[in-house]
Amino acid sequence: MPASTIGPELQRLIDLLTKMPGLGPRSAKRAALYLLKKREPVMRPLAFALADAADKVKACSVCGNWDSIDPCAVCADPQRNTSVLCVVQDVADLWALERAGAHRGRYHVLGGLLSPLDGVGPDDINIGGLVARSGVDDVSEVVLALAATVDGQTTAHYLTEQLLTCSVTVTRLSQGVPVGGELDYLDEGTLAAAMKTRRPF
Repeated sequence: MPASTIGPELQRLIDLLTKMPGLGPRSAKRAALYLLKKREPVMRPLAFALADAADKVKACSVCGNWDSIDPCAVCADPQRNTSVLCVVQDVADLWALERAGAHRGRYHVLGGLLSPLDGVGPDDINIGGLVARSGVDDVSEVVLALAATVDGQTTAHYLTEQLLTCSVTVTRLSQGVPVGGELDYLDEGTLAAAMKTRRPF
């Protein structure tokens, strides 16, 4: 529809929605119309939640997780294993590990991966904080839970070098056959990684 048929307030809403990941112009228009139709049950509570989150949610000064308290609930949990530090690219990865119940230690969010082609260097992600935390006496293992991509591998190698001065064991997630996966459906890279990381049965 021509832009002139859309009022400035609605156009602003659509424009802001297009900035969300996965929402193109058409999806943003559909989302805007849905919100307007569901003004009381969805739109007003969403507006309140957005304002509330903008005012109260911040990055944890210790690990980088998002929370309304600082240190965050994960860092403040006395039941956590303080000797194991799990390094992740982003908060979404932290949430995924928590959802799986796969890690009961502490976390460190880098905020990105090294990517020379995109101009992302060591000073652009939280490497200094990781080295400082890894030098603490009670940290004995640093787990690199990074993506199995070129940038993930580059970052993992760089972090391993930076952590040589710390008295920690550096490990990384195993890569290979997923639970329930059939070999015939896996790509060659996954199969090769699975063979390299094989262990006693």
